[in-house]
Amino acid sequence: MREFTHSLVINAPPAAVLDAFFDADALRVWWEVSGAVCTPRPLGSYAVGWETTEWRDAVLGPLGGALHGTVMEFKVGQEFFVADTYWIPPEGDPIGPMALEATCRPEGDRTQLFLRQSGFDETNPRWARYYDIMAVGWVPTLNALKKYLEDRWAN
Repeated sequence: MREFTHSLVINAPPAAVLDAFFDADALRVWWEVSGAVCTPRPLGSYAVGWETTEWRDAVLGPLGGALHGTVMEFKVGQEFFVADTYWIPPEGDPIGPMALEATCRPEGDRTQLFLRQSGFDETNPRWARYYDIMAVGWVPTLNALKKYLEDRWAN
């Protein structure tokens, strides 16, 4: 199993942090998606999409495409778990299944966010490259989430 994990402290309430993963307008800002259908409840849909990049990776081709899965668990202000998550790239076969999960822990007026994306097929070299790229991409994306939320909750 391969995974990406990251944690950061955000100056916003836990419910606001988790809601930002499901609100299409918020996702457009911090995750730069072109569209999203995300339903925060068990068996809800979790689907986000990006425009195809002009840049091409030697293994994966252009980036963008869609990420979709099924929300298996959603606890307001606490956590969510999305299973059967697949990345459907603009070219080539889908990569998945994976899991995407987030947990929030209140720390006074702040929230400790823990994010984990996991899943791996060691027989497919595209998986390793996907994680190499995704791990680098998640950090600035989560920093954009932090900035988005802290700008909204600063007042």
